[in-house]
Amino acid sequence: MTEIRHYDVIVSPAITEKSTLASEANQVVFNVAKNASKPEIKQAVEALFGVKVKAVNTLIRKGKVKRFRGMVGKQKDVKKAIVTLVDGQSIDVTTGL
Repeated sequence: MTEIRHYDVIVSPAITEKSTLASEANQVVFNVAKNASKPEIKQAVEALFGVKVKAVNTLIRKGKVKRFRGMVGKQKDVKKAIVTLVDGQSIDVTTGL
């Protein structure tokens, strides 16, 4: 029953140039649910990937205002979690779950 909640907490891995540089420092970046707390994110990562988490840092990226064919629209706000793993642990986000 709690397993389903873990999949709701972690939305997707954030694969960007900056997140691949962070992987060299034993960090992984995930897009997470807006209402997810740091302890929930830590539990979800440890349960889904079977690794030990050292620290979790979160940030909210505000959505940009974009125009398409003259119409103004706004992208959604995204919450990201930068998860630092214990030395010797790793997650390959390219394979998926």
